[in-house]
Order: sequence, then C-alpha cells, then structure tokens
Amino acid sequence: MSRLAGSAKLLRAMNSSAALAHLLQAGQLTRAELRELTGLSKPTTSEMLRVLTDAGLAVVTGRTAGGVGPTAEIYAPNGDAAYAVAISVRDTLGADQPDLALAMCDLGGTMRDRVETRVDFAATTPADAITAAVTAACRRAGIDPARVRHVQVGVAGSYDERADRLHHVDVPGWDRPGIAAHLRAHPRIGPETTLAIENDVKLAAIAERHRGVGAGVDSFCLLWLGTGVGLAIDLGGSLLRGTRGGAGEIGYLPVAALRTPGTPSTATPADMQDLIGGGAVLDLATDNKIMADTPADAMTLAVAATGRAADRFLAEVGRRIAFALATVVGVLDPSLVVLAGEVAQAGGTRLRDAVAAAMHSSATVTFPNDADVQIATTSVVDDAVLLGGLDAGLTSLRESLINSLAQPSTD
Repeated sequence: MSRLAGSAKLLRAMNSSAALAHLLQAGQLTRAELRELTGLSKPTTSEMLRVLTDAGLAVVTGRTAGGVGPTAEIYAPNGDAAYAVAISVRDTLGADQPDLALAMCDLGGTMRDRVETRVDFAATTPADAITAAVTAACRRAGIDPARVRHVQVGVAGSYDERADRLHHVDVPGWDRPGIAAHLRAHPRIGPETTLAIENDVKLAAIAERHRGVGAGVDSFCLLWLGTGVGLAIDLGGSLLRGTRGGAGEIGYLPVAALRTPGTPSTATPADMQDLIGGGAVLDLATDNKIMADTPADAMTLAVAATGRAADRFLAEVGRRIAFALATVVGVLDPSLVVLAGEVAQAGGTRLRDAVAAAMHSSATVTFPNDADVQIATTSVVDDAVLLGGLDAGLTSLRESLINSLAQPSTD
C-alpha cells in the first residue's frame, strides 16, 4: 500500500508540473484546453488546477464569453507568485554612463521595474551593490523581496563556473576569487533566491533567440561590436560556453594577416580587439575625417553621410569584420551571423551590406567552401544584455518551479 501511495504522489506531482508548464507557455487556458494539451481526464485536470491555485501559482482571470452553453473559467499563471531580476554590470570606467542596469519581471513575464544607476564599484562590494539594487527595485514595485526567486547577473567578462571566477573583467572587485559564492553568501534577498552569472554577449544572444532575428533559426553566431568585441554561439537554443566559460572571447584572437593598404607593418594590430574594437573604429573614423566622441557616433555619422570618406570608412570596417568572421565561419559553419552591439546597431543595413560584400570578395579572405552565410543586423534595438538576462532569469525561475512541483511531497 505504501508503494501505491508513493506512486500516486509521484504521478500527481508530475501532472501538476506538466500543467504549470503548459500554463506558463500558453499564458492562459481553460480547463478543457489544458485537458486537451495534457491528455488527462476531466477529474485529474480539475485536480491539477486545484493544486496550482492552492499553491498560489495559478489564478482564475475570467470566464469565456459568447457561444452556446455554460462559460468556462480561464486560468493564468499568478504573476505575483515569484519574480526574476536581471542585472547588467557594465565596464564604464571613465565614461559618463550608468554602471548598472536592472529589470524585474513577474512569473507571467510582465515587467515590474526597470532602472539604470551609477554605482561606485571601487567603494562597494559586488554583493552589496547587487543586494542594494534588488532591494530598491522591490521597494519601488511594492514587492516582498522574499518573492524574488532568481537573480541573473550579466558581466563583460568570461565566467569560469568551475573556478567560480570572472576572467577578462575590468569592473573593480568583480575579479575576486569565488565571486558567485561571495554573492550567495551575502545576507540573502529571499530565503529561496538563486543567482547565476553569465557573460554579457551570451545574454545578448539569448535576447536575439527570444526576441530578434535568431528566433526560429536552428543555430546562429552573434558578433558583438561595441567598445569591446565578443562572440556568442547559439547551437539550437543552447549556448556554447567552453570548459572555462571562455568560448567566444574572439577579441583576444591574435591578428597578423590583415593590414589596411598603405599602412606600415608596425601598425599591424596585435589582436582582434585592435582590429575591430571600439578604439580601432574610432581611429579609422578619424583617419577618414569623421570626427566623433564614440565609435557608435562615428558609425552614425558615416551612415548618414555621402561621399568617398564615408564609403571608404564603411568599406574598411566591413572588410575587417569579414576578416574576423572568416575564422568563425571556417570553424562553426553557421547559417546566420548576427551583428550586434552599439556599433552594429548604428551601422545598420549599410554596415551589414559592407560586411557581406567583403565576405564575397577574394581580396578580403577566402571563405571555406564558398560559404553562403546570411549576415543580419540585430533586431533587438533595446538593451540586449539586460533583456537577455531577463529572458534567462525567467526561464530559470519557471524551470525551478516546474521541477519543484515534479517532486512528490513527503506529507
């Protein structure tokens, strides 16, 4: 009898988990629609909805209207049951920009708070900065911090999960050993709050998969062009991180084969950052009499201009990007490459076309097997890193709740 009782509890837990998963995916369902999706009987479906509502994970939002016969109750996820927070920690030393961006959404995916703020990372610990930001967001939104179940942090650096350390990060304090353990050991925001750290460009790729041109594509690569250079590799919806989290750190790839015609060999860039990073773009703009304060501004001016200088600048930037993509295409053979980051967004279709033209020019580099790779500009015009963090955080939150339901209670 005890074995039968245990089996019944396990089956009920699995059914409740499946019901929540369908409800989260659909947004709202009637009892009949849920029964059709799960294949469960009417009594079992009713029981699963009762379990979810008693647990505070589902609510009745209304009833169907019109038609012949009685109306049916409409169920939806209870957004206030739990919250996910995304935080983007930025390397803005010496720049007049916010150092931290935060977004918070509820279980249903509705944005509940969003803010950008300055943080003196040299004077505060990472844990203090994150806790203060989340606590302030909860206060603004009128939310109990205990309901924040997941915090997703994005940083411009590669996170080595095994060593629990960030590499290639320039934000003061964030290169400390045991960074995730430090954040988790701090007085917790909520008793069940989990936390994850991810590279910022990889989060941008998650946003592209959920919200941009990467949606519906089997796999793609995202080349980030901003102050820094980065690459994210999406393989069927999963990110390639590498053994130490360093997959995609293309900016550190040595470069010795490409020079701008007419330049001396001493001007050869040392790595890809020197070739297509923000500083290189800004220097190239200055060489072409395009005067700007930032690489994105330089690209904006070039795209809006007509004349040989602007054309020459765009063609050279396109040629350099094509050179960088030769390695990516040769090794990964993607069907799609997405150009993202503030420089790519500013360049838009003109920069994309310049890259595509250079990729098909034997004067730039020979691509393997005459690769026919689609080049697209990101369609995520908002803060891709922050939105990708929100998408990743919401996914982790929902998976945690679904998995918790799948475990039978010991009562």
